[in-house]
Amino acid sequence: MKKIINLIWILIFSCSVEGQQTVDYLIKAKALAEGGKTDLAIDLLTRAISETKDSRLYVERADALMMKGDYSGATGDYNEANKITPSSGEYGLTRIYALKGDASTSLYHLASNLNSSFRKGEKEIMLDPAFGIIENKPEWRQFWKKDWYSETEESMSQIEYFISLGKIDESKSVLTELKKNYQTSDDILYGEALIDLASGKPPDAVKIMSGLIDEYPENEKYLRVLAKAQTASNNPAGASITYSRLISQGVADAGLLSLRAECYRKTGETEKALTDIQKYLEYYPDNKEVLSQAGKVESASGDNLKALEFFSRNLKLHPNDAQCYIDRANAYLMSKSWDWAVKDYGMSLDLKPDNSDVWLNKGIALFNTGNLEEACHDFRKAFSLGNKRASEYISKYCIK
Repeated sequence: MKKIINLIWILIFSCSVEGQQTVDYLIKAKALAEGGKTDLAIDLLTRAISETKDSRLYVERADALMMKGDYSGATGDYNEANKITPSSGEYGLTRIYALKGDASTSLYHLASNLNSSFRKGEKEIMLDPAFGIIENKPEWRQFWKKDWYSETEESMSQIEYFISLGKIDESKSVLTELKKNYQTSDDILYGEALIDLASGKPPDAVKIMSGLIDEYPENEKYLRVLAKAQTASNNPAGASITYSRLISQGVADAGLLSLRAECYRKTGETEKALTDIQKYLEYYPDNKEVLSQAGKVESASGDNLKALEFFSRNLKLHPNDAQCYIDRANAYLMSKSWDWAVKDYGMSLDLKPDNSDVWLNKGIALFNTGNLEEACHDFRKAFSLGNKRASEYISKYCIK
C-alpha cells in the first residue's frame, strides 16, 4: 500500500514539474516573439513540443509562424491543437483565413470559436486587425446579424468599457438596467465588484469576488480581479496568495511574477520578491519597470549597492527616461552620495523640469554638500511647483 501511495505522489510531482516546464516554455517563447526573435521562439517551441504534446504549445508556435507569414505551417499547428484540446485552435484559424481573404472559411471557424469555451469577446474580435480584409464583405455583415452574445454579455462589455474610461455613473446605469431583467447572477455580481473597485470601495469588491471564487476556484478572470481588489484594500499578503494561485494553476503570464513581487515587497518578504523579479528578468531582461522594481526591493532590503547596479543598468538601457535618473538619484541620496544625487536629479530635470519632488530632493542633496545658495533656489522652485514640504526648508535655512 505504501509503495502505491509513493508511486501516486511521484506521478503527481512529475506532472506538476512537466506542467511548470510547459508554462516556462510558453512565457519564454512569447517574450522572444515580442522581442522580434520569432525564429528563436519557433525553435524553442519545437523543442518543447518534442517533449510534451500540449495544445498551448501548438497554438503559440502557430501564432509565431503566422507572424512570419507561414500560414500553411500555422494552419497545421492550429489543427494539431484542436486534436489535443477541441476548439483551442479555432480562433487562430479564423484569423488566418481572414488574412487570406477567405471570409466564408474564416467565419466558419469563428462560429466554432464562439460556440466553445475558448470564445472571444466581441470587443476583442472587432479590434483585431486580422479581420480588416473581410469586414466589409457581405458574409461578415450577415454573420453579425445573429446575436452571438447574450444581453448580459453585451451589458458586461459596456460596463468594462465605461470603467476603462472612468465613466462610473454610466457603468452603474448599465448594471441597474441589467438587474431589472435578471435580478442576480454571477455576471451581475462580477459587474458590481468591478464598479465597487472603480468607485474606491475595494473591500466590497473583495467580498463579492471571494464569494464567486468559492464557487469557481480556478476562474482566472475572477482571481485577477480579487488580487487587484486585495491590493487596493492594502492587503498585499492576501493578494500575494491570490497571485500564487494563478501561478500554480499554470497561467502563462510573466506579469504575475512582478505583481506578486510587489506584494512581497510591501509585506517585507524581500527574498521572495527578489526571487520573483529575477525569474521575470530571465524572460524580459530589459524591462524598465521591473528593473526599477528590483532596485527598490534591493534598497528596501538594505543592499543599496545592488540597488544602484539595477538602476544603472536601467539607465544604460533607457538613457532618456527621467524616472530612471530619479530612481538612481534616490539611491544615491539614501547612501549620502550627495554629489552623485545632485547630478542625477539634474539630469532628470533636464528631461522633465516640472517635478517638484525632484527639485526638493536636489535641494536637500545640495544643502548637504554645503551649497546653500543653490539649495535654496531649488527649495523655492519646488515650492513654486506646489510642493508644501519645501516651505519647511525655506523657513529654516533660506530666510535671513
